Amino acid sequence: MMRSVDDVAEMGCCGCFGFSFARKAEKIGRSNRGYGNGWSRAPLLEEEVEEEDDGFDSGNVTDTGTEDDEVCHSPVKRSEEILMDRAQNGLICREVPVKETDKLVRTEDEDGNKMINEYVREHKIGSGSYGKVVLYRSCNDGKHYAIKAFQKSHLLKLRVAPSETAMNDVLREVMIMKMLRHPNIVNLIEVINDPETDHFYMVLEYVEGKWVCEGSGPPSDLGENKARKYLRDIVSGLMYLHSHNIIHGDIKPDNLLVTASGRVKIGDFSVSQAFEDDNDKLRRSPGTPVFTAPECCVGDRYHGKAADTWAVGVTLYCMIFGKYPFLGDTLQDTYDKIVNNPISLPDDMNPLLKNLLEGLLCKDPTQRMTLESVAQHEWVIGDEGPIPQHSCWCQHKTSHKDTCDASLNNTPT
Repeated sequence: MMRSVDDVAEMGCCGCFGFSFARKAEKIGRSNRGYGNGWSRAPLLEEEVEEEDDGFDSGNVTDTGTEDDEVCHSPVKRSEEILMDRAQNGLICREVPVKETDKLVRTEDEDGNKMINEYVREHKIGSGSYGKVVLYRSCNDGKHYAIKAFQKSHLLKLRVAPSETAMNDVLREVMIMKMLRHPNIVNLIEVINDPETDHFYMVLEYVEGKWVCEGSGPPSDLGENKARKYLRDIVSGLMYLHSHNIIHGDIKPDNLLVTASGRVKIGDFSVSQAFEDDNDKLRRSPGTPVFTAPECCVGDRYHGKAADTWAVGVTLYCMIFGKYPFLGDTLQDTYDKIVNNPISLPDDMNPLLKNLLEGLLCKDPTQRMTLESVAQHEWVIGDEGPIPQHSCWCQHKTSHKDTCDASLNNTPT
């Protein structure tokens, strides 16, 4: 049975079923995973914010449950502590740091267009998890930037966990993006946070293309060649994140932007988490239901990297078939199908692609393909060869420091 976008959105899937960019703000928020948790939906805002304020759109979020959830979410250290430790130790993977601005000046240009500091507002281009995304042009370099706009008072009112507000999510997103630099990751340019105002802005590189699956909903598809090209970029960016102990947590077509030259960039780190060593176990899964891994649907702790990899499999399935592999009439039904139903693939499809999808969408996370295996898969390599290795700045710095330390230790006295 074919369901409309509105029908599916009612299932709590964060609007992921529509593949359009500048669309109406979603009214569905995040849900705490696990059966029988009582899918409550508290209002995101009590009132609408006028668009010219460049603040929040209204929407919903979910009460995230018990304090036990909070404890299990990060059994050793919270993401913020881990990120702070990395920053203090200089483990930042970018040569040029993110610009931090503590003064906000709101004016208008000679044509009456609203301005924030050097940036001239053009038009709204989308909605993030907690605020609008607006296209601005810099008067300094003439380039376009996508600016995520927030209102701090609303972020502080919005509780997303027993001891966390939406401000924690946004600040964690900023902390993560300050450390990242990769060709397949959307780049954070500047943070504008004036303590004297209620406004908070993230200035991001503007990806002038579209979402990975924009215009490719049922019944069309992207075709194998384009899907392979996109998948290679996704895997490259996600392997980079995982190698830096970052779980994205919400891989899906909506969060995969394509540049004019056809390169995919991973965006939206609003639910991402950091982990230490190999301890990537999490409890709450705040991503999008149809992209949720089976182990996340039953309320148990799960490995974040394996869950990200499952979401890559669902995304590839969407790119190839233009539909979702597991979709029920209700949210509960969708989770039941994710956990219990076998993956359905055509008998006459490319056997290499079929093997890849079966490996990615393996119900057992211990048997699921790893991203490293995906990168070496024959279908992924195709005629392109191995996925290029990214030269990581922070690993280069660490290697250089270790070499210098070893040299000093071996210097005769």
